[in-house]
Amino acid sequence: MRMRTLTIRKLTMRKVVRTAVLGLVLGLVALVVPDSTRAPVDFTLVKVEKAEAVDVDPDVVWILAVGSDARPGEDPLRTRGDALQLIGLNSRTGAATAIGIPRDSWVPIPGVGSNRVNAALFFGGPNLLGRTVGNLVGIQPDYVMVATFSGLANLIRGIGGITVNNPRAFSDSSLHPQGWAAGRIKINGMKAVEFARVRKSLPGGDFDRSANQQRVLRGIQRKVAAKAARPGFIEAGVLSVLKNLHTRGVSAPELFRLAQAVAQVDPAKVRTCVLPGSIGNVGGASVVLPNTAVAKRYGREARKDATLKRC
Repeated sequence: MRMRTLTIRKLTMRKVVRTAVLGLVLGLVALVVPDSTRAPVDFTLVKVEKAEAVDVDPDVVWILAVGSDARPGEDPLRTRGDALQLIGLNSRTGAATAIGIPRDSWVPIPGVGSNRVNAALFFGGPNLLGRTVGNLVGIQPDYVMVATFSGLANLIRGIGGITVNNPRAFSDSSLHPQGWAAGRIKINGMKAVEFARVRKSLPGGDFDRSANQQRVLRGIQRKVAAKAARPGFIEAGVLSVLKNLHTRGVSAPELFRLAQAVAQVDPAKVRTCVLPGSIGNVGGASVVLPNTAVAKRYGREARKDATLKRC
């Protein structure tokens, strides 16, 4: 019993020391790298402007993760979003939820009119996209994280690739003609990004693509959790991301809070759901008609504690 108590104390002390180191790293970076006004590169974290406070657990943070469809020379913050995942993190319980929003969902965009949800990034940047998704689900994100394809590929490559549970074999004639086998497969770099981008060859189209994006996110989280105990791994990862991270309106304490929330995630408490809907046609173009009632239910269930009971 005494040995167990000593072990728990050592682990707790180690965690406290690591937390202090993370805080120091973030604080130093904040001092030498102020909020950037240059063109975004790889990752951009934007604090969402909110008209009023929302009643949520103070330990819960919501981030809208966006894969930007920007081509070389384009601004990732003012192009169409290729992937949309609303992620809730509860640093107190270790719970996390990812709600996948099919990119072709036809929704009202404030000040613009109805359009595909991913077009909100083009029309008004991260804040408008955050408001649009927030209105759909009923959860206004605290932050929007925009990542380029190359930035995400480099992140996955930096942790040594990831393993995903692929429910079906599929391929894409343009991105990956050889395809991906069914079962547990290891993917790395740009091939991992492409795994999350394919739509046309999947039976569920945009819905299956969103589910694959969540498989990639789970793969990243599992890999980071597996390596987290290695001395210096988390600190090196934080520094690597921060070197390629641009922020807008985000303070050092907020970055620290986000790092803590990510570090506290328990893989057994991660829930992923894709917003259901049907395929429709608007002006001759194929779109997704999201089930707004289910979207609001997701929001009601997960808003306060980042936990979904069912999909």
